[in-house]
Amino acid sequence: MSKVAIFMAEGCEEIEGLTVVDVLRRAKMEITMVSITDAKTVTSSHGVTFEADACLADVDFTEYDGVILPGGLPGTTNLGECDQVVGLIKEFAEQDKLVAAICAAPSVLGKNGLLEGKKATSYPGYEEEMPGCTYLTESVVRDGNIITGRGMGTAIDFALAIVEYFSDRDTAVALGHKFIYNNYLK
Repeated sequence: MSKVAIFMAEGCEEIEGLTVVDVLRRAKMEITMVSITDAKTVTSSHGVTFEADACLADVDFTEYDGVILPGGLPGTTNLGECDQVVGLIKEFAEQDKLVAAICAAPSVLGKNGLLEGKKATSYPGYEEEMPGCTYLTESVVRDGNIITGRGMGTAIDFALAIVEYFSDRDTAVALGHKFIYNNYLK
């Protein structure tokens, strides 16, 4: 079974984070919500407070197959300023493990050189913070082990792309059908 971590920062976009958690758990994947602070309680950019499964300092990332960064502000800024998160995304990219980011969060990948020569997308206006990539305006873009998404409205597509990455397209499409989501068929 695939095991992934999603980094939850203060000010994250809750739909981009929690939708991914929900969809991956429906796919029977193991996903850990990891607070990047020393407190499990996280408050999103829209004032939604929830509890993460673990704190960053308490997780052994050698056991993980991928990491995910939800967007939102100031969540994205907080992710980019966290040295351990930056170190982990670089390490996972070097090991050809999944590194996924949505909305503003692909800018964290871009600022750290992870999108050089890759196809990627983000929330409109973040293109300048993603140097070296071929920028696309598709809802979700996968290039090797990097998956990027446009924003909140594409969170289900983004999550299903992660399911597909670890299994196959048929599995992702079938899962979408189970929760009456047909957009992923396109």
